[in-house]
Amino acid sequence: MSLRSEFLVGAQAPPPKFPKDEAGFLNELKRRADAYFAETGCSERDCWRMYLKTAVILAWLATSYALLVFAAPTVWLAAPLSISLALAISAVGFSIQHDGGHHAYSQFAWVNRLAALTLDLIGASSYMWKWKHVVYHHTYPNVAGQDTDIDVGRVARLAPQQPRLWFHRWQHLYLWPLYGVTASAWHLYGDFRDVIAGTIGAHRVPRPTGWDLVVFLTGKAVSIGLLLVIPMLVHSWWVVLVFYAVVTAVVGVVLTVVFQLAHCVGEAEFPQPIEGGRRMGDTWAVHQVQTTVDFARESRVLCWLLGGLNFQVVHHLFPRVCHIHYPALARIVEATCHEFGVRYTAHRTLWGGITSHFRWLRELGQLRQI
Repeated sequence: MSLRSEFLVGAQAPPPKFPKDEAGFLNELKRRADAYFAETGCSERDCWRMYLKTAVILAWLATSYALLVFAAPTVWLAAPLSISLALAISAVGFSIQHDGGHHAYSQFAWVNRLAALTLDLIGASSYMWKWKHVVYHHTYPNVAGQDTDIDVGRVARLAPQQPRLWFHRWQHLYLWPLYGVTASAWHLYGDFRDVIAGTIGAHRVPRPTGWDLVVFLTGKAVSIGLLLVIPMLVHSWWVVLVFYAVVTAVVGVVLTVVFQLAHCVGEAEFPQPIEGGRRMGDTWAVHQVQTTVDFARESRVLCWLLGGLNFQVVHHLFPRVCHIHYPALARIVEATCHEFGVRYTAHRTLWGGITSHFRWLRELGQLRQI
């Protein structure tokens, strides 16, 4: 089933279409990307560096978990180990499952599926994530009513088209601690709610059946067992709950902020369909670039930890290419955008992205409509 067919299955009404790329912007991007792979001899997927990185991350995850649960005699050792475990969980999500879920890990479907299932291991449903992120977010990023990643209900106003409530005036302050509960809420409540309701935001989605349902239930059982049940066999229940809260808080902040820096900032556009909601104003490729912002592209450490998601523009244009190639492709994409007059935006540092997100939340929370 194609991505657009999947979108139509879950949508309540026919989604807007993108106009044809008369200027040839996307074709030129693809041609230059193909030339890069041909000249370097690299493969788009099945990269040895990705397999090595996977082994390192999984070893980091297993070691942090084992030491925290079975070998940390004092809180002074448990505290840094809990942070290490949280960062390892985040790295699994950013790198392994993300590439697998986008079919960017390997040319073999079973390898991509195996990589995607690591999301179930760390607590979230790969089935529901595919609908929420791959189908709805990647098709229409920053389009209110279509992109479920910018729809957080009444809690916050992330797009100008969303209604403003009186308490949004302080969202630039209260959202940061709330980011810390997103992972635990996703783990213990959100996926179950969406599966039972058969919806994600305003969109209907098929409930998992057959093996998808087995994977969903098994993943929840395994993740809850690893994060709560097994630790409670070794430690007091209240100690386990405290450290569960710490670990999931760090995971929640890291995962949420990385997404927000790419889309919920003042430099990103939030276009809406035209012609009665039937058509988008820009072509698909131009839309992806102008609704997405990079950050900290010179930081190799962040690039490694975030699975290249500080290069979100490239990721949105080439979601099925392994993130190992994002830094090289970003230079190609930026040069092509400059030639075609397409705005390409990047914050030089992580802090620059964070401050931009803070300003955007504050601006959207003010009384005036944007």
